[in-house]
Amino acid sequence: MESKKMYLYPVWLRIWHGVNAICIIMLIVTGVSLHYADMEYPFMSFGLSITLHNIFGVIALISYVIFFAMNRLFLNGLQYRMKLKGLMKRLIDQGKYYMFGYFKGEPKPFPISEENKFNPLQRVSYTVTMYILMPIVIITGIGLLYPEVIMDEVAGVNGIQLTALLHAIMGYFISLFLVIHLYVASVGKHPLKNYKSIVTGYHEHE
Repeated sequence: MESKKMYLYPVWLRIWHGVNAICIIMLIVTGVSLHYADMEYPFMSFGLSITLHNIFGVIALISYVIFFAMNRLFLNGLQYRMKLKGLMKRLIDQGKYYMFGYFKGEPKPFPISEENKFNPLQRVSYTVTMYILMPIVIITGIGLLYPEVIMDEVAGVNGIQLTALLHAIMGYFISLFLVIHLYVASVGKHPLKNYKSIVTGYHEHE
């Protein structure tokens, strides 16, 4: 049977996806280095880690502004809108597929289409990541880059320490999202098909 191609990922989205992926990976690597590096046997020097973390943080900020603006201008923003009615059932159905159905060779409960690039679990996780976690990590990152803008105390807690803690927690959640995202992208008859799609722009399905 011939595979049908759908053009789902325009050039701007593919470029943004690549730039954002590089930024996230570099921010995770340098962030882990800053938090856990052994001073006697550093994976990366503390000064280099800070410099690279700041550079890729600024690039990620610019990338996010472009992503937000393009989603407002073009139809891709519709992919992040959720219908609350029946959402829990859709999430459960998709979760069952990932845990059991996929391994039994069952068809996807929510096949990819031009109207719905994301299944319900993807839609929720992508929306939370891009519209909640990313803004928080960016705002706290700016605060740590310019600590003079941070309040001295918040509810009796040092403002800079609280900002750093919140920044780190959001970073952990984004790291977890990245791992899950890479796994989910490999789910299907051909594990590399989704990776190919984000390079060519075309999704193929039988």
